[in-house]
Amino acid sequence: MELDYTYDHGWIAYESWPVTVGITPVATAFLGCVERVQLPRPGSYVTAGLSCGEFESRQLSRPLYAPVSGEVVEVNTDVLLNPWLVGRDPYQAGWLFKVRLTEWPEHALSPAEYSQLTEAEPEYDRGPVVGLPQ
Repeated sequence: MELDYTYDHGWIAYESWPVTVGITPVATAFLGCVERVQLPRPGSYVTAGLSCGEFESRQLSRPLYAPVSGEVVEVNTDVLLNPWLVGRDPYQAGWLFKVRLTEWPEHALSPAEYSQLTEAEPEYDRGPVVGLPQ
């Protein structure tokens, strides 16, 4: 799977069109056990860097920021019914939604750049979940 990443620990998969969006294990570790996921509706438009959903866990509630701009064409209903999939299998069963891009993401990180980011980042400072730098 060919992936780009965001500063906020989201991933964008380009192996098919439309692109698939999810969050990384770093983000899921910060969230803890996800108990509820709110995703954008199919047919809606998301804007990179803006909130388009929410994660709730026992510890906290965090917005989901869109890593790309475009039309949402599909959501992962399995994640809506079984939110724990986000933490258990974030790259496969825990993907979030698919987007038909209206513009190519400007601030995407390569796998090597994302690896450097996570190595340099302190364990306690995870920032918002998914999206662009604030």
